[in-house]
Amino acid sequence: MDLFSSFVSLAAAVVGLLLLASRTWAALNSNRKRYPPVVGTIFHQFLNFRRLHDYHTQLSLKHKTFRLLSPLCHQFYTTDPAVVEYILKTNFDNYGKGWYNYGNMKDLFGDGIFAVDGDKWRHQRKLASFGFSTKVLREFSGAIFKRNAVKLARVLSSYATSNEKFDMQGLFMKSTMDSIFRIGFGLELNCLDDSDNAGSEFAKAFDASNEFIMMRYVNAFWKVMRFLNIGGEKTLKSKVKLVDDFIYKLIRIRVEEMSTEGSDSEGRDDILSRFLEESRKDPQNIDFGYLRDIILNFVIAGKDTTAGTLSWFFYSICKNPPVQEKVYQEIKEVIEASEDAAFDAFAESIDDESLNKMHYLHAALSETLRLYPAVPLENKVCFSDDILPGGYNVREGDIVFYQPYAMGRMEYLWGKDAEIFRPERWLDDGGVFQPESPYKFSAFQAGPRICLGKEFAYRQMKIFAAVLLRFFKFKLGDEKKDVEYRTTTTLHIDQGLFLQVLHR
Repeated sequence: MDLFSSFVSLAAAVVGLLLLASRTWAALNSNRKRYPPVVGTIFHQFLNFRRLHDYHTQLSLKHKTFRLLSPLCHQFYTTDPAVVEYILKTNFDNYGKGWYNYGNMKDLFGDGIFAVDGDKWRHQRKLASFGFSTKVLREFSGAIFKRNAVKLARVLSSYATSNEKFDMQGLFMKSTMDSIFRIGFGLELNCLDDSDNAGSEFAKAFDASNEFIMMRYVNAFWKVMRFLNIGGEKTLKSKVKLVDDFIYKLIRIRVEEMSTEGSDSEGRDDILSRFLEESRKDPQNIDFGYLRDIILNFVIAGKDTTAGTLSWFFYSICKNPPVQEKVYQEIKEVIEASEDAAFDAFAESIDDESLNKMHYLHAALSETLRLYPAVPLENKVCFSDDILPGGYNVREGDIVFYQPYAMGRMEYLWGKDAEIFRPERWLDDGGVFQPESPYKFSAFQAGPRICLGKEFAYRQMKIFAAVLLRFFKFKLGDEKKDVEYRTTTTLHIDQGLFLQVLHR
């Protein structure tokens, strides 16, 4: 990463000054306030950026809650479910996105639901809650998931015939982008078959922007770089412009379609059309920027998280062939389709009832999310002085991070086999899935901000997994090669997931 060589020496100097200041500060305040132990500084995160979540895990094995020093505020990190429940539910009103997250995320996320608090958050939450609860969206999205799972199966069939290695994560990224964009904007991007160059360029710019946004969380100098328009901030600016140009063009086209005499959005089930239909009485007052933020946040939630989780799921079942076989057997038993059914006929046989019966597949996906959570690190800003469970003082403006990635590896939460992929831990003696507390299994957040798309995501992943595992057997392209994550806002496999596939 080009930023590392530029800042290592400066970071080292600042680290020394901060540590000296921290010792002085601690001596002056030791008798008045109680704080978690200091184990480093935010510059240590920068130096450990490529293995950031493992760095946090190592620290969490020693301390359930700890601090990293920052020039502007305290940064708390925790794996304690009691603290997670406190900031996400018990004292919800005192912890939110705040200035810290909004400043880091605004250039890409805008005023979307993942970057804001207060009235804007409540408004979007209400709209999203209504949308996810409607039967229309569930049926509309289900049909899209099935269609794109079949398209992906046809691509894999050619790889099985040629015995080529291929990047499974890359295919999932394209396929989920096609799915979520069709649901959000009513547009076929055709990323999977690369037939739409503009759509593919948008997807690449979107992914790059996401990565640069994550870098802001560990690069204390990003505002200086943005002011000088250099390095990653310069690249981010150009990528976001490409994203915005593409999105605004789509919105303008849809508004013009609705304004055309004799044309409206009736019969359209995509989310953009539904928002525009609400504004139909006064199209001149449609806030394009707010629409862009709402829909793009939906795309961010539905594309990266699902593609990443499916990639880690297929990696995990390739590392554990008996699990892959158990999932396959469950799919065959639950879905009522003829033995010689083609891809599309089999996909059409999948319904909500059959998906709900796939307890082992649900457990395997949950086990994947335990070890490889789609969002590995989350935080809330404290709005007024408080005391966390455990007696730790937290001041206004301090940031409390909870760590789904590290939490999934804590023996005190999951037992001695915490780092082992074992779907059976989620099943009772009768093989029925048993959920865990969302404050222990925090992959979907919890409390008032719990992910509204949780069931939406499980449905998409189950449909893709069912179609692909019914017809193919998967193995790693190189059994000896270690797989690592790439540090972005969502957890992706670095350099892709290369597999081989065989017809069943």
